[in-house]
Amino acid sequence: MKELLRTNDLTVIAYAQALLQGEGIATFEMDVHMSILDGSLGILPRRLMVRDQDHFMASVVLRDNDIPFGQ
Repeated sequence: MKELLRTNDLTVIAYAQALLQGEGIATFEMDVHMSILDGSLGILPRRLMVRDQDHFMASVVLRDNDIPFGQ
């Protein structure tokens, strides 16, 4: 698995997941339950992971839809 996106904005994560699902790219969201540690303040970012072989295509999908991503 490779990290595709890291953000505190839950709407960006949901939008990216919907776009990637539409392209047939499976995603896995990490650090979902970390909000317990930060008191649900949204301080700790969540990470969106994809399979190694899907990373390039997933990054193209995000870039085409103007979603800033790392890696």
